[in-house]
Amino acid sequence: MSKIIKFLDSTFLDLGRQFKWTYLPPLMVYMAAGISGLTGIVGTFFVKDYLNLSAAFLAGLGFWAGIPWALKMPLGHLVDLIWERKNYMVYFGASLIALSLLIMYGLIIHTEDMSQVFSVETWFVISVILAPVGYVVQDVVADAMTVEAVPLVDETGNDYSKDQIKIMHTTMQTLGRFAIIGGSVLVALVNVILFRDVESLEQADKINLYGTIYIYALVIPFVSILGVILANYLRHKKIQTLKSKGLEFKEERDNEKTKINWWILGGSLVFVIFTLSIGSFKVPFAQEIVFIGSVIIILFLMFKLIKELPQELRLTIVGTAVIIFVFRAMPGPGPGLTWFEIDELGFNEQFFSILSLLASILTLAGIVLLRPFMANNSIAKIIVVLSIAGAILFLPSVGMYYGFHNWTASLTGGVVDAKFIALINTALESPLGQVSMIPLLAWIAKNAPAHLKATFFAVFASFTNLALSASALGTKYLNEIFTVTREVKDKVSGEIQTTADYSELGILLIVVTLLTLILPILFVIIINNSKYKTSE
Repeated sequence: MSKIIKFLDSTFLDLGRQFKWTYLPPLMVYMAAGISGLTGIVGTFFVKDYLNLSAAFLAGLGFWAGIPWALKMPLGHLVDLIWERKNYMVYFGASLIALSLLIMYGLIIHTEDMSQVFSVETWFVISVILAPVGYVVQDVVADAMTVEAVPLVDETGNDYSKDQIKIMHTTMQTLGRFAIIGGSVLVALVNVILFRDVESLEQADKINLYGTIYIYALVIPFVSILGVILANYLRHKKIQTLKSKGLEFKEERDNEKTKINWWILGGSLVFVIFTLSIGSFKVPFAQEIVFIGSVIIILFLMFKLIKELPQELRLTIVGTAVIIFVFRAMPGPGPGLTWFEIDELGFNEQFFSILSLLASILTLAGIVLLRPFMANNSIAKIIVVLSIAGAILFLPSVGMYYGFHNWTASLTGGVVDAKFIALINTALESPLGQVSMIPLLAWIAKNAPAHLKATFFAVFASFTNLALSASALGTKYLNEIFTVTREVKDKVSGEIQTTADYSELGILLIVVTLLTLILPILFVIIINNSKYKTSE
């Protein structure tokens, strides 16, 4: 019994004891990113039912939507350069997010008026690209705010030890992931409520509900802005409190000014021009060219940046980043699996909301429960465990495609049906995705030079986020090899434009499962038998 109490205390209660009010502002900006999922289910059903876009095109669009995250490099360095005025970047990012949401609202509610300016598909692409630009602008500031949030002195003016600061950075980054998932919990709850009577709604009422959700989503930029205002208030309050006691307010940067790193800005400028020019002129294999060029540019900038680190840390951070990159780069099945679940398994908006809610709550619990696992094991071991778990948890989706749920339902009187299996599978896989990034973020917050914290966050996050672009490319290739289509009807006439065909989805799911299992473990073995071996 005492061991259980000790476990609960060290796992849950200790995290609460370590919380500080200065952590709250960046957590609010991160939470806004979590709330962004409010429109996810609506977007899925709107695209499926009213936009005649192929699975391969949507996967390709996912690639372009991921590219703005590589802008974290110049934006992160910009944060370091304009440290005292970085809050204005949050206001700008919030404006872009609001514009993206309003475009989707107009697209759903005022389709004909919007289509007179651009096609519905063009408006959709604009909205999809605007949103990640807004989020990446806010994210680089939130990363910088996490550094500010960790105090160097207590309320009595005494310096915290290096070990205490390390613990606070780890806690801050853990809570950052917690806030993102916490936002998705709120979103899932709202969606469960909003979609509770969706089956009984007429088509026109359902469309109005979709539009209303995009209006509700305008709370996202509001939360971000509120976080920035709170940060300014708490900082000013602590300065005044210490000043009244005759003490001096300390921060990690102190008076050290960041000098312009022309390699970062120049390389980032080359990256932006390169990406936009290749994308604008519709060059063949544009996505592949942009991806390869982006990797080369970012690796070059990483090489320049790690020279700021002590010699013994340079190889470690490179090996760590590569392992996480490969793990995050694994392709997914694409939208075809969701379409199959809607059309063949009968999952509706409310059930997807329940799945999202369950996933979010269990991810929160998983991050807390896995905190000791993350603290006591190397990233290499964490990635191996997550890869095995991820592959195993793909198996229920494979099984349901081949009718496994029909067999289990017949044995259990209909209890263990497709929805039951989906709920259990979601419960098991939910915590896995967020775990791998926490150790890397804490490492950067602790070890990066004080005057280049935001730049380090940005460059290494850009590298690992490029993995998501690699994942989108891999997903696109798989959806071109294994074609999956769903039924699409014209929104006005109701005429069927595309018929459903899920005949190749099964082999697609099997291939994804094998890649998820094999490639990350293979790269862990390669890295840990090289000079880049990581014990972090």
